[in-house]
Amino acid sequence: MTKIIAFGVTPEEAEVMEQWSKAHSIHVEMTPEYITPETVHLAEGFDGITNMQVSDIVEPVYSKLKELGIPVIAQRSAGYEMYDLKAASDNDVIITNVPSYSPESIAEFVVYAAMRLIRNSDEIDQRVASQNFTWEPSIRSHSIQSLKVAVIGVGRIGSRVAKIYKHGFGAEVVGYDIVEHEEFKEHVVYQPDLQTAIKDADIVTIHMPLTEDNYHQFNHDLFNQMKPGTTLINAARGKIVKTQDLIEAIDRGQIKNAALDVYEDEGPFIPKNWEGQVIEDEVFLQILNHPNIHYTPHIAYYTDIAVQNLVEGGLNSALEVIKTGTDEHRVN
Repeated sequence: MTKIIAFGVTPEEAEVMEQWSKAHSIHVEMTPEYITPETVHLAEGFDGITNMQVSDIVEPVYSKLKELGIPVIAQRSAGYEMYDLKAASDNDVIITNVPSYSPESIAEFVVYAAMRLIRNSDEIDQRVASQNFTWEPSIRSHSIQSLKVAVIGVGRIGSRVAKIYKHGFGAEVVGYDIVEHEEFKEHVVYQPDLQTAIKDADIVTIHMPLTEDNYHQFNHDLFNQMKPGTTLINAARGKIVKTQDLIEAIDRGQIKNAALDVYEDEGPFIPKNWEGQVIEDEVFLQILNHPNIHYTPHIAYYTDIAVQNLVEGGLNSALEVIKTGTDEHRVN
């Protein structure tokens, strides 16, 4: 019987995996452990791997997998920047991803996150908790319809975000992408470059994959080109934003506030329970304690349908590589 080992498994994923295992007559072994040089030996005796983690997978993981004869790690996410693709290829390990699992889930979440900031929800909640029911300018908000939204990365997710803002709220929506899709032009007015897209926007929402070209693209210089008082949303990849520059821009009022579902050094923390433990990452602590940053732990995607699609997508890709030697979703 074909055997697949699943790393980084959560309880809700386990239920989906058990159903898939029975339906396909494939043995799926599950562990909450992540793939590290210390845990990769757990894959011995298996035909393939499916994995979910945000921390980096480094050598000697790939050479050990070659030694074990394992041809695939099927990542259960769209992002795959945690892999050293060259090292994987050099060791005959195919990496796959799940490019589309529920773009609607992420789009809905980021619009919700922006609305929390625009409508001053945190301050309102605090005032209600202290039984202060007065109306004051500090909790007065703008209408979304009156704002200009810049969608940076108009793909599967970004196009849906644009559609919600444009047709749901009637907001002005501009966007930037290295590829302009004709079918999305009913939702967004493309701009010639990133700087033009963001310069007059009230909300800037990021929906790009992480590449060598956009690492820390949102930094001090770019923040200074934004309209003072801009709201920034990032539910894409943490390393696109230089976090310390963002905090500094918020502290001096250039950026009004931000909703972050990702953090550039989130690997040690997500998804783990740190209750009662000391966090020594000073930048992360600034995010967690900043009154003008709304942080969530990489959960924009986290819905029932997304979990099911990610789990089944990863298992299907692992099985396809085992059977045929490749998969349409391979990334190396």
